[in-house]
Amino acid sequence: MYAIVEMAGQQFKVAKDQKVYVHRIQTEEGKKVTFDKVLLLDDNGNVTVGAPVIDGAAVEAKVVKHLRGDKVIVFKKKRRKGYRVKNGHRQSLTEIIVESIVAKGAKKAAPAKAKAEAPKKAAAPKKEAAPKAAPAKKAPAKAKADDLKKIEGIGPKIASTLIQAGIATFADLAKAKPAKISEIIAEVRGNHVTDTWPAQAKLAADGKWDELKKWQDELDGGKA
Repeated sequence: MYAIVEMAGQQFKVAKDQKVYVHRIQTEEGKKVTFDKVLLLDDNGNVTVGAPVIDGAAVEAKVVKHLRGDKVIVFKKKRRKGYRVKNGHRQSLTEIIVESIVAKGAKKAAPAKAKAEAPKKAAAPKKEAAPKAAPAKKAPAKAKADDLKKIEGIGPKIASTLIQAGIATFADLAKAKPAKISEIIAEVRGNHVTDTWPAQAKLAADGKWDELKKWQDELDGGKA
């Protein structure tokens, strides 16, 4: 006999005396826990499918111990952007052992009590509508920001920092001095070479993408 049951947000195929590792649950070690979201039961070939769960069915288990899974390394890199991030993660798990599978008559967890509805207040008399004010004139639309990440050496963090400082287009970047750009992005982590950024932006603003691409292939993070 086996069952497919939902445990801590995941679905498992379980049988009696089977050990299962699930996401961390709050039950103490040694205590019993019941999972009543049984989606399917197979009792020696007699299959029962829930809609979505089987009424009265449950899986009873015992918490063996709480532990953490193996470390997983998450490494992110963006080519030619000087962007590298390395993180580690260990998932909190709970080891349980299935003691029995109940097909009928299991007690469901008590549902949370619904909050008492507050009495509705009597509707206040409607006030006469005040005369509508004349619609305010719309401010002139700002120029659409360019994708500054197309410049060799500029990543997402630097791009957002430049936009906040008022450098939102290739034309703006082409007019800026390398020293001024370095001052704006001083708090962004990393060693950033800004010498070629205005010249790259000038080519991008003029639409000379083939020439820019050929030059970028010879650059290393914005450094000639």
